[in-house]
Amino acid sequence: MTELSQEFDVTPRAIRFYEDMGLLEPERRGMNRIYSHRDRTRLKLTLRGKRLGLSLTEVKQLVDMYESPSDTTQQLEAFLAMLQSHRQQLERQLDDLQLTLAEIGQHEARCRRMLTEARRCEPGAKRPAARKPAAAKRPASSRPARKIKETT
Repeated sequence: MTELSQEFDVTPRAIRFYEDMGLLEPERRGMNRIYSHRDRTRLKLTLRGKRLGLSLTEVKQLVDMYESPSDTTQQLEAFLAMLQSHRQQLERQLDDLQLTLAEIGQHEARCRRMLTEARRCEPGAKRPAARKPAAAKRPASSRPARKIKETT
């Protein structure tokens, strides 16, 4: 069991749980469990199903279907319906997450604006130096003419 748990990066407790659920059926020799190629494949499919967010009951149905002698139309239709249902659920969750992220972005922007304003109003806060008004330039026609020295 230790080998299998290390190979698939799962705890021995999880493996025992999968055995209790009927997902794995190792041969027993005394106190030892012997995991076959079939058990390894079933564990791989179980972990893949979990990554997809399927329940262990759904995973078991799929794994059992995978091992059936012939894939009937009815089994494939059931599998397809399960996948479509799961896809719809994930898409709803994704929509909810995107909406939540947009709301968080709005709150962050508002907090930043309020923080900037609060910092400006704090006592002792450095205020930007007041600019001196620029001297108004007179149009060239109203300027006094410059005297030019003549050289001889």
